[in-house]
Amino acid sequence: MCLAIPALIKSVKGEQAVVDIDGITRDVSLQLTPEAKVGDYVLLHTGYAISVIDTEEAGETLKLLRQMAEASL
Repeated sequence: MCLAIPALIKSVKGEQAVVDIDGITRDVSLQLTPEAKVGDYVLLHTGYAISVIDTEEAGETLKLLRQMAEASL
């Protein structure tokens, strides 16, 4: 099973971006999503942004992930 999580692009430099994942920043590759820009949400899988998603979908997915984490405590 694979999991991709929403991440907000904070900055872009060439094919690399810095993204925010619920308060944690990471460097990721934009090779698969060259159209992505600062302010976009992307689905992140193994260090690669694999698609651009809308803000509503990103928010709902992050909400569900938080609920799952709380339920496992």
